[in-house]
Amino acid sequence: MTDQPTIGVLAVQGDVREHLAALTESGAYAVRVRRPSELAEVDGLVIPGGESTTMDKLVRAFDLYDPLRERLAAGMPAYGSCAGMIMLADRITDGRPDQQTLGGLDITVRRNAFGRQVDSFEEDIHWSGMDGTIHAVFIRAPWVEEVGERATALAHVEHGPAAGRIVAVRQGNVLATSFHPEVTGDHRVHQLFVEIVKDCS
Repeated sequence: MTDQPTIGVLAVQGDVREHLAALTESGAYAVRVRRPSELAEVDGLVIPGGESTTMDKLVRAFDLYDPLRERLAAGMPAYGSCAGMIMLADRITDGRPDQQTLGGLDITVRRNAFGRQVDSFEEDIHWSGMDGTIHAVFIRAPWVEEVGERATALAHVEHGPAAGRIVAVRQGNVLATSFHPEVTGDHRVHQLFVEIVKDCS
């Protein structure tokens, strides 16, 4: 791998363009991933926000479900935002009966935990090991109900009725946030993920 890792953005649904731009500005060669052959060429993968049940169906329609699980199990770095966090969680609360995840994070996630679209909000939060605060945008976001022994909580909601809820986690090469850093112009989360991918070379 060169100093510029190739990082894919799962491009079946969701805010793909924003992640591609944030990754590019963070020093990665960013590409869309829709096919198993494209997945095979990347050093890491971002799973964007969107609608997790729709995303689950689409990765199967594109014959990506098994290749994604295999690469994640083999240690491919991955970052999921919002619906991407749900896709990477080992367990879901309030999921649809037929909904499955890709796995990779020893966490239990609650879908749409913060409420409907009208309940979307923004807040400055502290991220463990990062200077200052991150401006977090929550849009029909999940939260982490439980963190297992293999995963680590990195950030929590700090104000309001959801204060204390976990909204960022990491387990080895896998990172996830409830919020959308790709829409704020602050690329520190993407820069962290690029460094994770580089460290896996």
